[in-house]
Amino acid sequence: MATKIRLQRHGRKNYAFYPIVIADSRAPRDGKFIERIGSYNPNTNPATITLNFERALYWVNCGAQPTDTVRTILSNEGVLLMKHLQGGVKKGAFDEAEAQRRFDAWKSKKTAEVDAFKSKLANEKASDAKQRLEDEQAKNKAKAELVAKKKAELAAAAAEAEAPAEEATEEVAAESAE
Repeated sequence: MATKIRLQRHGRKNYAFYPIVIADSRAPRDGKFIERIGSYNPNTNPATITLNFERALYWVNCGAQPTDTVRTILSNEGVLLMKHLQGGVKKGAFDEAEAQRRFDAWKSKKTAEVDAFKSKLANEKASDAKQRLEDEQAKNKAKAELVAKKKAELAAAAAEAEAPAEEATEEVAAESAE
């Protein structure tokens, strides 16, 4: 039986997530599968990948062929590197401890890169929010100054209109007193 490691599509329109499954190559895409070994959610930034490393390595060693996207996922998670290192151990190029040391060094470097990317995204988001707040405060201040200017003009116009009216009332009062 030819087995494949592939993605099944789940979720709604324009918001899909993908379980990573081991399936017979003749089975439909979303149909029957042998085992589910993880999931891939491209809707988050960066994409969220959960993977059962041991089972994925087992199936790759058994000869299951990953699709192109799954091959990239397995490569990013280190499954294909571990298979490569296990081949070196079988050939006698180095021992199991050296293979594990190399894998751990690669994994720590990869984790540091991902953490740096996540912190960069968080910093960009925070600085963007700070910039938007400053822009909004500047707009509000300009609008408040404009409103204050309009109110001052209206008050001045009202004072000018009242002054002649007061003079007229004073004249009428003076005439009536005479």
